[in-house]
Amino acid sequence: MKTTRIMIVAVGGQGNILAARILGEAAVAAGIEVRMSEFHGMAQRGGVVESMVLLGDGKGYCISDGNADILLGFEPCETIRAAKKCGADSVVITNTATLPPFTVALGKDQYPDVDSATTLLSGRVKKLIAFDASSLALRAGSSLVLNMVMLGALAQSGVVNLPTELLQRIIREKTKKEFVNMNITAFEFGMQKAAGCL
Repeated sequence: MKTTRIMIVAVGGQGNILAARILGEAAVAAGIEVRMSEFHGMAQRGGVVESMVLLGDGKGYCISDGNADILLGFEPCETIRAAKKCGADSVVITNTATLPPFTVALGKDQYPDVDSATTLLSGRVKKLIAFDASSLALRAGSSLVLNMVMLGALAQSGVVNLPTELLQRIIREKTKKEFVNMNITAFEFGMQKAAGCL
């Protein structure tokens, strides 16, 4: 099976690693070979967190520049930072709601212009799906389910060959019981929003 390379980027606390694990568990349940790697950069302080999920044949655990099939960005600045992983055939799914680092609040750094950056990015990839996923997470019940909104959008994009029902089953099995209903609602919100963007 041809390898599908998924790059997931976020800041600490947004649930990137859980999202990657759900994808991995769903792939295993579907009989698809999966390889994963993670990078935590001061995650507990809102630093960058990257996960690479490779589905299908192959031996590598990383995604080289220009080779991501999918870039799933939970925070727009991190999406922009990881854009070098994309090529002309990549699909980018990004949250547009910003979560600036504390250095911006202190006036030591400047947050990039998200609209300009995403416009530039859309011109160099196959497809860009950009929407306010954070507001959908809040509508589902908590900012903590942002990752499920993003997984729903990924499932709807059609780029990953994993059945929606399987992803929902893994969410039910692998997430905390008290969050299951919220997680499923958030996943469905993400699917609906992405469907409107396709």
